[in-house]
Amino acid sequence: MERRPLESDWKTFEKRIPEWRERYLLKKNMEIIGILSDENKTSTVRFWDAKKKMKEEAKVLIDCLDGHSRSKMQWYLLLMHRHGLLQNSDLKEFSEALREQILTSLRGLDE
Repeated sequence: MERRPLESDWKTFEKRIPEWRERYLLKKNMEIIGILSDENKTSTVRFWDAKKKMKEEAKVLIDCLDGHSRSKMQWYLLLMHRHGLLQNSDLKEFSEALREQILTSLRGLDE
């Protein structure tokens, strides 16, 4: 059973989102640079491949970062983890109860 997140967990969540986003986009921007730099493809193919990648990543960012609410925080954490914005090590900043809920849900998804 999910319970209402602690105020401290909510504050941590709100504070860390910009950092997680920047870390994620640093990695994704490097991937896009790799696409644009691939000399085995024509400039046209590189352009369209990069555009496709950016469109995919924009959808991930919209899904993970738009419309947060305290009541759905756990769901957003799971979604962020699934897409790579959130790492297991990031969970250490949250309460033990929330960490356990997230880890239990992640184990359930893996099965």
